[in-house]
Amino acid sequence: MANRCWNCQRWLASVLLLLQLLGNGLGFPDGAPADTCVKQRANQPNHGKARTQPAQTNPFEVVASAQNYHPGQQISVVIYPQQQHQSTTFRGFFLQARDASSNEWIGEWVQSDNTKTIPECSAITHSDNRDKLGAKLIWKAPQNKRGNVYFTGTVLKDYGNFWSDIVGKVQTQPE
Repeated sequence: MANRCWNCQRWLASVLLLLQLLGNGLGFPDGAPADTCVKQRANQPNHGKARTQPAQTNPFEVVASAQNYHPGQQISVVIYPQQQHQSTTFRGFFLQARDASSNEWIGEWVQSDNTKTIPECSAITHSDNRDKLGAKLIWKAPQNKRGNVYFTGTVLKDYGNFWSDIVGKVQTQPE
């Protein structure tokens, strides 16, 4: 009987260890925590030993509809795979809006399905870890300011593969 109980304890310990490893491997399936803004590696996920991939290997685009803003203006920001990587999906993102002159966090994001805003640092993140072919986000300028904004952050293909310090491009306007 004692031997049988010992086997049960070993089995239970193994199951608990497996659950802990699975939990660690999933990271933040509901988006980045608010302290991502101020960690030692700001705007980068804390995924164990995983580090950002080289910028030249980034298969994703972050594109804003404008860079100039006026009080209350809404700017669309989209994330999607580059043309040569059209079927490449991503699992998550973390984007911040920053004033181009002062580098301060500015404005606010409009929360939508499958997103979570982090108003403390003008950021938005994913709220699920499902594969995504794209994301369309809306940023709202402050009510009392005008200037230039840029969008920066991280796109995660999966837990161990992500690209940080991405600076969004601005959509070219037809002439």
